[in-house]
Amino acid sequence: MILTNDPTRLALTAAMIAGYGMVCLLPWLRARRARAAAQAARAAAGDSPWLVAYASQTGNAELLARQTSETLRVAGIANHLCDFDELDAAMLQSAERILFLTSTYGEGDPPDAAARFAQRLMARSDLALDRLHYAVLALGDSAYGSFCGFGRALDAWLAARGAQALFPRVEVDRSAAPAIAAWRQQLSHLAGTSDAPDWDAPDFAEWRLAARRQLNPGSAGAPIYHLELEPMQGNPLPAWQSGDLVQVAAPADPDRPREYSIASIPADGRVHLLVRLHRHGDGSHGLASGWLTQQAAEGAMVRLRLREHRRFRLEANAGRPLVLIGNGSGIAGLRGHLKARAAAGQPRNWLLFGERDPAHDAFYHDELEAWQRAGLLPRLDLAWSRGPDGKAYVQDLLLRHADTLRAWVGEGAAIYVCGSLEGMAAGVDSVLREIFSDEEMAAMAGAGRYRRDVY
Repeated sequence: MILTNDPTRLALTAAMIAGYGMVCLLPWLRARRARAAAQAARAAAGDSPWLVAYASQTGNAELLARQTSETLRVAGIANHLCDFDELDAAMLQSAERILFLTSTYGEGDPPDAAARFAQRLMARSDLALDRLHYAVLALGDSAYGSFCGFGRALDAWLAARGAQALFPRVEVDRSAAPAIAAWRQQLSHLAGTSDAPDWDAPDFAEWRLAARRQLNPGSAGAPIYHLELEPMQGNPLPAWQSGDLVQVAAPADPDRPREYSIASIPADGRVHLLVRLHRHGDGSHGLASGWLTQQAAEGAMVRLRLREHRRFRLEANAGRPLVLIGNGSGIAGLRGHLKARAAAGQPRNWLLFGERDPAHDAFYHDELEAWQRAGLLPRLDLAWSRGPDGKAYVQDLLLRHADTLRAWVGEGAAIYVCGSLEGMAAGVDSVLREIFSDEEMAAMAGAGRYRRDVY
């Protein structure tokens, strides 16, 4: 029988617990002292902070950059997190270590956040970067011919300027976990720590497909569907902002989630999506779009997660006049913004939208008219490529109303573009650069007043 009130036994037990605690604590204390000593040594030697630079289009590169920066901080390594727009020649030449994390846009183009960097700096062949040590994490999509094209071009340009790679370029195909793990492992070697923050993305949650309807029956174009989803099992509706995205994991390919713009706001009580059915040349359907629009029955479970899209949110533009430009399923991201503006009572909104035929492809027509009657959408201009009045595209509307657009921008308006990269977005950007000078466009982009969510 053990006597728990025996003072000698209690003292021995306490001493054993204390000793065990010290055994567990000492390695942690030694590691902490080592990191602190290393940081102090770097500071005494005058080492400059590391730079962690990102160029993100939909937010993936920015998220990974923030995780990279936090890993360095935990290791006691001072660093400055910035986007590519902050970098200039002097910073590149004075820095000793830069970690570049960048996506590729379309067929090898830089994302919007890196366009000025590419024009101002990568066009230069006289920039000596001999003291710079760097690494590149390149994000891309192997469905494009120029996979990770901008990341590869950046890596080649840095090497040509004399910069030395800390380790070989890491390429990530559609956020593939093994490639991100490889980057994290290299980072841990550099930082000298395995005590890194959790990099796991939020889990996919179970949602219910509550409603689905085709918006363009009889259209010559591919079918497009309005979907409404709500959390299953009474789970609370998570928060999001207009401009954000969802990632959907289709059962046939759960490791390659598809992203869609959210066409609603939390006050609607559901996540609304606009999904166009994709058909391959052999007649088969896209794995995600086919499942969402054809195979999944109403009431079916859909695995999805919400993701911030900071480069397309309203944020500092919430109080400005808004010019919204898009085509096709791009109306989804623009509708989200219009709903947010209507809820906030912000009336200075102008929508320019293009599709095929007004008889079949006038998405959300009743809703847009209601906003017009309420004074929340004072300007609505529509272009139809197969309309009764001849062929017209959304970029044609911009040229037709160039003076009005200049007036709106002069009053502080922000421009948001959502829709297809090929054709619409490229055409809109070209026309905008006819209406405004390169300096004006650079200033608007730098101030966050020209934002794009195109695909």
